[in-house]
Amino acid sequence: MGRHAASHSWDCDLGHNPLSPWDDRHDTIRVTSEVGPMCELFGIKMLSELAYTRRGQGEPLVLLHGIGHRHGAYDPVIDELAKDFDVIAADLPGLGDSPGLPEGVPYTTENVVRALAENFDRWGISRPHVVGNSLGGMFSIALAQLGHVRSATCLAPAGYFRPWNLLRAGGTLLPLKLGSYLPASALRQFSKLKFGRKFIGWSLYAHPERHDSASTFADSMAMKRGPGFWAYFVRCIPLGFSTPRVFRGVATVPITIAWGNKDRVLHPTQALLARKRLRGISFVGLLDCGHVPMADSPTQVVAAIRNTAAKASGQLNA
Repeated sequence: MGRHAASHSWDCDLGHNPLSPWDDRHDTIRVTSEVGPMCELFGIKMLSELAYTRRGQGEPLVLLHGIGHRHGAYDPVIDELAKDFDVIAADLPGLGDSPGLPEGVPYTTENVVRALAENFDRWGISRPHVVGNSLGGMFSIALAQLGHVRSATCLAPAGYFRPWNLLRAGGTLLPLKLGSYLPASALRQFSKLKFGRKFIGWSLYAHPERHDSASTFADSMAMKRGPGFWAYFVRCIPLGFSTPRVFRGVATVPITIAWGNKDRVLHPTQALLARKRLRGISFVGLLDCGHVPMADSPTQVVAAIRNTAAKASGQLNA
């Protein structure tokens, strides 16, 4: 496919833009997807050429993981989804195997959405369906509200916080991050033990002991090596005190928020805040699932994704 027919130019302002759709003082959301003149001036062609894996045929479906994670988080569901979709599981900028944003470009939601839109063009897709977990869920909502995607399935999305929710998230994620700095040899051996896998993954999964040693070790390495982790983490803190306009209002495409009832990172009650601030969305509870539900219950996650995509395709009533 060619470029998105509705693409516009980006104001590549590396500082504050008083007319940004992310600013509460601005009432208009501008849909943009190309690198603007300022980026060309600085020699930036793409903000981040993302690492990804691709399989299947059908309508395009992009999968986005959470903070400190990797596209392998979707391994439990990607083969099933590939029966119906052209599936692209990507590493977010500065996480997994994807390069970080260029020096001087902050890890704002605006810039990450821009990077994702650029990669949609690179992959030859236009307005795909998108699935996002945690941080990826937050970006999925922004992509949906800015017109870049046809539907969004958001698994425990970040972005809808009370201050105490931030404390909970930090209290579970930071020990995981700090633990990842142990020597790789120690993490590899620890991942081979059932107790070790449970200890490493307790905050992310309802059943971390079900993981194999290779995926647990890969999760630890992704948490350790992602240069964007701290930048994303710091950028999320203000969301506990105000919600940018792009995450409020009325959903413009089918959006489903699905939340595990055993989420230890972002409490399921945050879904109520999301439904209050962004009207017209659907909600699905995921039984016996943690913060990364793809591994805990692939069947429930795949069903939520298919139902959301079907609404966008007119196969189900919204």
